[in-house]
Amino acid sequence: MYVLGVDPGSAKAGYALVDGDGTVVVAGIETVAALAARLRAIVEEHPVAVLALGRGTRAAAIAAGLAALGVPIEQVDEFETTRRARELYFTENPPRGWRRLIPSGMQLPPRPVDDYAAVLIARRFLARGESDPPPK
Repeated sequence: MYVLGVDPGSAKAGYALVDGDGTVVVAGIETVAALAARLRAIVEEHPVAVLALGRGTRAAAIAAGLAALGVPIEQVDEFETTRRARELYFTENPPRGWRRLIPSGMQLPPRPVDDYAAVLIARRFLARGESDPPPK
């Protein structure tokens, strides 16, 4: 089973395709205007079971735009995904040189981490389990 995680935003959105054990297959950041086209290409290439959409900025508008993909959309809580996305970024890209002496919690990644947030949203959906009812 593949889950397509989406971290919605005002101008851009992160996306990540993860398999059933949470391994990232593809991830990236796209403008909101080009998001549907990019996700359509992913859905055509991989058997996506569900689109896990973060319940955040512009989630309803983005969900409406992605409904045409024909993939069930489940909203997922985004609580602390930005902070955890930064942690995941620094886990995968440890600071080098003098930056390694500064705690990663005090640093900002050199690029947006919306794709890492989308990974966390997809993994949160997987951890929730198919038998769990969605939160109210």
